[in-house]
Amino acid sequence: MAKKKRKLTEEQRLAASERLAKARLARGHDGSASVHEDIRDLPEDHALHWKKVKQWIKNCELDIKTKDMRLKRDSKNWKERNDYTKLQVYIANMKTYLKTGVWLDMFYGDEMQHKTRWTVLKKGYHDNGEVKRVTGLWYDDIGVWDKTKKEEYES
Repeated sequence: MAKKKRKLTEEQRLAASERLAKARLARGHDGSASVHEDIRDLPEDHALHWKKVKQWIKNCELDIKTKDMRLKRDSKNWKERNDYTKLQVYIANMKTYLKTGVWLDMFYGDEMQHKTRWTVLKKGYHDNGEVKRVTGLWYDDIGVWDKTKKEEYES
């Protein structure tokens, strides 16, 4: 014989939810088990912290399910189809980031509002021993190489 499901009031449901969340934290389940170890210990104010990325995925998946996006998916206008595909690829890239620790997209943020910067990991050198530098790239010794730093260096 099947048991009847217990009916909870809204207040009881919220209290049970809070108790469950507290128990999960006590056991060490903060949701980071499925996150790559390279990004698991990033500080919470980091631009690509895994908790932020998980929230971005959730928001983007809600956006992609809206009626407006479903219409764009089947639209005859290539720009509208491109909007849908771009959001789909962004979600896939964020999920890949959580698995591998490698950010693949040129943008980041809840609505892809920030642009990523390239980082130079291995420097190249000219024949005279000077570091080869490209405007707009981030170097570990000077930060972002831009026109002002180039003018300071040349003078």
